[in-house]
Amino acid sequence: MSTQTARSSDAGARWLAAPRQDSRPLASTDYASLDDRKLASLAAQGREGAFRELLARYERPVFSLVFRMVRDRTLAEDLAQEAFIRAFNAIDSYKPSYKFSNWIFKIANNHTIDHLRKKKLDTVSIDGSPHASTEDEVSRTSLTVESTDETPHEFVEHKELGGQIEEAIGGLREEYRTAILLRHVEGYAYDEIAEIMELPLGTVKTYLHRARNQLKEELAHLHA
Repeated sequence: MSTQTARSSDAGARWLAAPRQDSRPLASTDYASLDDRKLASLAAQGREGAFRELLARYERPVFSLVFRMVRDRTLAEDLAQEAFIRAFNAIDSYKPSYKFSNWIFKIANNHTIDHLRKKKLDTVSIDGSPHASTEDEVSRTSLTVESTDETPHEFVEHKELGGQIEEAIGGLREEYRTAILLRHVEGYAYDEIAEIMELPLGTVKTYLHRARNQLKEELAHLHA
């Protein structure tokens, strides 16, 4: 078991130490076949299996987002664990009209942003997820710094820029950095980013536009 998985499991153990009990047994339920909304409802009833299934589905995506924002594995593990504890302690506040993935990402993002503002950390990884085990996984989880609605020349070329892109993104204000990561790494649509960041859609588009322009300016010398 990896350190990150062990820490996430520990987070689960802490939350499950005193779960809210539901008197109706559900031993025969195949939790893996249930959608997120149903699992969240069952988790709110104190169903351990539902909690563990949600944790299994989202521990890696949440950790990966946090890791790219803080660029420190141990710190990312701690922040992700704390985010899960916060999420499941507040599971009653989850509204099934929203995607569960957006809800858990919102909690993790807010918690990480709070930490960044306090500690003034300014690094982010453009590499694939630290859990990627194949070239395909690395490719799918890498920051390509390009948009589906822009040509590469309208934004910045990505692969060969390496650490310089990493440094430039690290220099963005926290809100811009989050928007860039959610859009260009996680592949969220604009309206989903707005939901996660709890901002108007127009503000998200403005953040992305400003972040891209700032990156262009910072990396302009690479195209001279």
